[in-house]
Amino acid sequence: MSIIHNLPYEWLVGLRYTRAGKRSGRNSFISFISLISVSGIALGVAALIVVLSVMNGFQKEVTDRMLSVLAHIEVFDPRGTMPNWQAAMQDAFKNPAVTGAAPFVETQGMLLRDGVMRPAVIRGILPLEEHKVSDAAGQVRQGSLAALVPGQFNIVMGYALARSLGIGIGDKVTMLLAQAQTTPAGMLPRTRTFTLVGIFEAGHYEYDASFAFVHLEDAQKMERLDAPSGLRLRIADMHAAPAVALELKASMLGGLRIRDWSEQNATWFSAVQTEKKMMFVVLTLIIAVAAFNLIATLVMTVTEKQADIAILRTLGSSPRSIMKIFMIQGALVGLMGTLAGVGLGVLVALNIDVIVPFIERLLGVQFLPKDIYLISALPSDLRWPDVAKIGGVAVVLSFVATLYPSYTASRVKPAEALRYE
Repeated sequence: MSIIHNLPYEWLVGLRYTRAGKRSGRNSFISFISLISVSGIALGVAALIVVLSVMNGFQKEVTDRMLSVLAHIEVFDPRGTMPNWQAAMQDAFKNPAVTGAAPFVETQGMLLRDGVMRPAVIRGILPLEEHKVSDAAGQVRQGSLAALVPGQFNIVMGYALARSLGIGIGDKVTMLLAQAQTTPAGMLPRTRTFTLVGIFEAGHYEYDASFAFVHLEDAQKMERLDAPSGLRLRIADMHAAPAVALELKASMLGGLRIRDWSEQNATWFSAVQTEKKMMFVVLTLIIAVAAFNLIATLVMTVTEKQADIAILRTLGSSPRSIMKIFMIQGALVGLMGTLAGVGLGVLVALNIDVIVPFIERLLGVQFLPKDIYLISALPSDLRWPDVAKIGGVAVVLSFVATLYPSYTASRVKPAEALRYE
């Protein structure tokens, strides 16, 4: 209490106005409006924190599912093949961020079965090495990657691709590649019959409906290559992939082309970032509305406290001190609302996996049917930089909202204010 009493009088009066209201009905009403202002700012801040956390959670969930099939970084040789891929692998491992590497061949083709044709990305891999660069082996629901034996022309494909072709384990499927071959009947695409030995489910429809794995040697034979197309790398922190890719470009010899996973999905990530920015702007308007409510509260307070302002002016207070009083009052309301909103938003974001199922049981609904969205729980990824940014925006808007009412209070003329008192 001694600390409070030692504050400048502008702070003491501002604090009193913030919690004033028990002596008269008018003061009580103004105090109630202040409470509404605090609540409005708190709800806006909490809503923004929760929504951005959920969007971050969905982005993380989709990214994780993408990277169950994709590698963090891919290294290509501009000539089309990488005969010295072992040496390139050793160069890559010189970077401490690289934790795994494996060669691959990738091409595009068509898969044909009983008149049904589907496009597919065909990736040739070494089954025993694939776990070093992706989680594909753990995504196989039927069969196994280990069944990809060189020379047997076996294939593992996504569940949606297999379903669209109407095939199961042990069935045959014809692969057609774009590269043509000369036959007595003219130019025809190269074809080869493969046996389905595995079905995987990455949880990302684009890959489940268009990806297939074959053995590296079989892919090289189909593409008529004498070496892999390049290397796929895994790093310790996937978010550092762009920076590590730049380091590898500088350190690896041979003029290799290097791209990270974010480049392969640049359109999707750009769309997500744009959506997050627009959502931030839209939800910030909620805080802005609460700030307008704060303006109304301060204007009412200035109107009701004109006699007090006049007395303070006659006692020697400067217009600047009067302005400071009401700025302190508004800033305190904004700060209290921001702190309450941050606390509520963080609490909900961290416990959304408990709150959402409770609401679903209470209302008897399911927000995310697994057969449609492939996930049944609402994901949340709370990021403290987002929380700090949201809190900062709320405090700034609250402070800006105090300027006009505070300036109006500083312009009150004592004689006119006391004329009818």
